[in-house]
Amino acid sequence: MQVEFRECNTFDLWMWLEFDQPPEPMVREYLEEILTSWYVIGKLGGFNAENLQVQEAGVDISHMHYDQERAENSLMSLMHNMGQVEYQGNWARCWFDLGTSDALALDVLINTLSQFDRDYGEIHRLLIGGENTDWPLDPEPEDHFYQ
Repeated sequence: MQVEFRECNTFDLWMWLEFDQPPEPMVREYLEEILTSWYVIGKLGGFNAENLQVQEAGVDISHMHYDQERAENSLMSLMHNMGQVEYQGNWARCWFDLGTSDALALDVLINTLSQFDRDYGEIHRLLIGGENTDWPLDPEPEDHFYQ
């Protein structure tokens, strides 16, 4: 799976997935579950790079002290909204308002979609940001909301 970043506004971000062929119903279902799960984790503040205590501890986490005060004092990092996944031919797209979530969220999604591609999906490209000239955007992204 090729990953390309185009012009990105994290408060108004389209993601485009190009498949080798039109995605089958099972592939669509898995993709929608991945994107929805990723969004829910983001909406609940899961992509907060200011509080990565376990990651920072390194390999040995046995008997690690987790600093709850540090966790509670970190700035909130919340996604705000997600649109419906749409399909056209070999393409899927979805709109997001990533809010104040950290770039860590995009790494997690790219890693997840890369494994999905290897196991199920045959994703040719993931385009993050911008728009496709052959599939114009509606002027009001609110038309795409479902969350």
